[in-house]
Amino acid sequence: MKIKVIWIGKSRDPWVKDAIDEYAGRIRRYMPLELFDIRDEKGAEAEEMRRRECERLEKHIPAGATVILLDERGEQLDSPTFAAFVGKQRDYAVGELIFAIGGAYGFSEEFRRRGMLLALSKMTFTHQMVRPFLLEQIYRAFTILNKEPYHH
Repeated sequence: MKIKVIWIGKSRDPWVKDAIDEYAGRIRRYMPLELFDIRDEKGAEAEEMRRRECERLEKHIPAGATVILLDERGEQLDSPTFAAFVGKQRDYAVGELIFAIGGAYGFSEEFRRRGMLLALSKMTFTHQMVRPFLLEQIYRAFTILNKEPYHH
């Protein structure tokens, strides 16, 4: 299995970039990981921005991949349950497990039907902050699966 995380827009803040690099390196000890920045849309109405950004995201999702969309209306999982989900995907030989983080206006309604919706919290975070938070949870999942002491 390979994990791919795709998001709309560049990671601009140095602390975000540093956290992404740190957790990406940790995850790669367990599983191949690819990260993709997708160009964000500017100067259009929110719905049109969502549509165009989701078209760009779709190009990075191969047929047969398991797709998880980070969405505030998605299901909330605790870390052990999320780890079990990741482990199940790994054990059932899913080719690619893809996590997608939308832009400032999220995903189009059509694209939201593309995969499982996952919320990291009931709180709202910037789409920049969600990136390292998600990567940390993926790393935590692997430490749980490997019975390592990171998660207490």
